[in-house]
Amino acid sequence: MTAPALASAPLGWIGIVRLGLVQTALGAIVVLTTSTLNRVMVVELVLPAVLPGALVALHYAVQMLRPRLGYGSDVGRRRTPWIVGGMAVLALGGVGAAAATAWMAAEPLAAIALAVVSFVLIGIGVGASGTTLLVLLAKRVEPGQRAAAATIVWLMMIAGMALTASLAGQFLDPFSPARLVAVTATVAGAAFLLTLLTVHGVEGPAPEPDRGAAPATVQGGFRAALAQVWAEPHARRFTIFVFVSMLAYSAQDLILEPFAGLVFGYTPGESTQLAGVQHGGVLAGMLLVALAGSAIGGPRLGSMRAWMIGGCIASGLALAAIAAGGFLAPWWPLRPSVFALGLANGAFAVAAIGSMMALAGEGRQRREGVRMGLWGAAQAIAFGIGGFLGTVAIDLTRWLLESPATAYATVFVAEGLLFLVAAVLAARVGSERRDQPHGPAGALALGAGGP
Repeated sequence: MTAPALASAPLGWIGIVRLGLVQTALGAIVVLTTSTLNRVMVVELVLPAVLPGALVALHYAVQMLRPRLGYGSDVGRRRTPWIVGGMAVLALGGVGAAAATAWMAAEPLAAIALAVVSFVLIGIGVGASGTTLLVLLAKRVEPGQRAAAATIVWLMMIAGMALTASLAGQFLDPFSPARLVAVTATVAGAAFLLTLLTVHGVEGPAPEPDRGAAPATVQGGFRAALAQVWAEPHARRFTIFVFVSMLAYSAQDLILEPFAGLVFGYTPGESTQLAGVQHGGVLAGMLLVALAGSAIGGPRLGSMRAWMIGGCIASGLALAAIAAGGFLAPWWPLRPSVFALGLANGAFAVAAIGSMMALAGEGRQRREGVRMGLWGAAQAIAFGIGGFLGTVAIDLTRWLLESPATAYATVFVAEGLLFLVAAVLAARVGSERRDQPHGPAGALALGAGGP
């Protein structure tokens, strides 16, 4: 097969799994920096919990750079260097964060400064590697395989987190600062090496530019490219949908277990098991969409939109059921309700990723990276503030209302309403192609606007 043919040939399942291993490597580093270091700072070093919380929020905030990073890969017309480079930056940031944590007991101010720089690098690395990986998948995966590919990539990232947490946890005992740095450096080095091996030869060389085609850059550079993408109705609508849905998705993360303890009397072990029930539901929902896609020959965007709408509505209903169940505790079947929430969350989330892959190529040519970066930034911002807003809402409602069940019900219902708003937004994704098939807007949506 010639080089140009290799660069445009659809990826098979082996190629999809190979790129999924990059997500495994990414998850392996991220879980150490956002979970393990968090625990060490709070428990072993007895530092305020706000410190790791602020550092994790910083790494989300930095991912606002995703559109710019995606634009860089559009200009270069190759994604592999950005995937590898992003993983290198992520690995460096992960090791720096571990070194900063180990240093905090001796030189807290200098160590915190190093931690800030390291978490900035972590955010940049995640943004560069994760964004361009999804763009490469979007360009090289057949439409009928996108739902399954999205599920595979997501599950492999979770697998990387779970495997690393299990193995690293064994090697961290007995704990010492030096051991923390050594384990993190080993994981980071292995993740980078795995990335180099898995992406080698997958993308192929950059395609030759068409004669007479406009250059990938435009007057005004990145700002002009971002303005062009934002002017596309489908890109703008999908960005807003991603933000609203992920805000609702992340807002319940930090309040569900306290709710189970305060209202249902769950012990810490039981509430932790409840989180496992929810994650099991998420996995089942993702597999459901992937299997349904394979059963019907691969969902088109319309089918993905139906899964997004249905998943958001079901998520809102599940949250309403959990809110109502608080008034019937402890007799309400909380575990099935939480499993249903996870099932709905997983279905809409993997459908949203599949839709990202389908929509990335819609509109102006050579703007796939900017579009994917824009949606990734919306997701990161929503995750960064969702958990915080959820906890603030609980504190406020518990201050205003005497009953914990009423306070939690109020917040759960508000999150459910956000999911219903997201369902309405999902229904509008892609509608401009039906409503305006001709004219400037329709031409832009169909990619006739030029590069």
